Amino acid sequence: MGEISKDTAHFGTDHERPPLLPDRHPEPDVFVCDVFDAVPKGDLASMEHPIFSLSTKPDTRLRRYEQGPHFVEVAPSVKGLATVHDRDILIYCISQIIAALNDGKQVDRVVRLKAYDLLKATNRMTNGQAYEGLKAALERLRGTTISTNIKTGGTETLDVFGLIERARIVRETRDGRMQEVEIILSDWVFNAIEAREVLTLHRDYFRLRKPLERRMYELGRKHCGHQATWSIGLDRLKEKCGSNSTLKEFRRLVKTIVTQDLKHHHMPDYAVTLVERDHDVEKVVFTNRRSMKTLGTTATPPPPLPGEVFDAARQIAPGWDVHAIEADWRAWCAEKDLSPHSPGQHFLKFCASWVDRRGEP
Repeated sequence: MGEISKDTAHFGTDHERPPLLPDRHPEPDVFVCDVFDAVPKGDLASMEHPIFSLSTKPDTRLRRYEQGPHFVEVAPSVKGLATVHDRDILIYCISQIIAALNDGKQVDRVVRLKAYDLLKATNRMTNGQAYEGLKAALERLRGTTISTNIKTGGTETLDVFGLIERARIVRETRDGRMQEVEIILSDWVFNAIEAREVLTLHRDYFRLRKPLERRMYELGRKHCGHQATWSIGLDRLKEKCGSNSTLKEFRRLVKTIVTQDLKHHHMPDYAVTLVERDHDVEKVVFTNRRSMKTLGTTATPPPPLPGEVFDAARQIAPGWDVHAIEADWRAWCAEKDLSPHSPGQHFLKFCASWVDRRGEP
């Protein structure tokens, strides 16, 4: 598969060059400063599940992932699944909408953007090839179909939808380069944005060369968060990355990333190591570099909850100390860097999840 062949092609030179791509736009243009001020954000649902392909060649596999009662099925178009690098477009859209929400502006699923701004904000080249690549990415995002019962924003989606509903080039130059693009996000993605079910990403995410590095960082960001460490079995990591490699080959790919990170410390926010535990089970360990606090992107804590929310919580979690649950909820929001759009509703859902996990007191 492409995820292997591309990395293999790079192995001969990886140790001779920095593992991070160069910062192609260290000095943003004056007229796109607001683009760079919008902190990169990724939605939790697609950070948790391997929706995007690691392959550098058209990936036409049908995927299905199950976790307890939840499932995600991902179907490609004839042009293949959306890739990890195609995800940059969604990250950009999510970041712009969250920035608008933080400014108190009205938002909807329609995002109009300048292609040049997107390319610069995601550390891409701005030549003709980059614009053609952007068109292809939009086609793959539109063609990739999701079927799932995972809730975003409290809404359980049981129908089938695309990652984006539509993409339209509003204006194009004479030489064929797009200038303005209009994207309509799916309800699934937009529900997650409105509920603030998003996490801040390090800007160096866009400088990671390998799709696998990006996917590993997403998982570290989602599961390690602000904790000191988080570990996952190598076979489970392979599954959550959506890798089509053999376990032996996947270990080699991960080992290369671990070796490079030990030398260059290039993985954002988390150092990555590969260790052996009991019964020869190999685990990948993510260790917090404590760099997130320096980014100024920690979410605003939820405001005090009104009394009627606690009354409703007592109905959901009878016998439990709802104020103790609230303390855990606030700690969880801080760990996940969340600012719930509707704190009361979010807390009540947390209470329901608490009861599901623990039962009666």
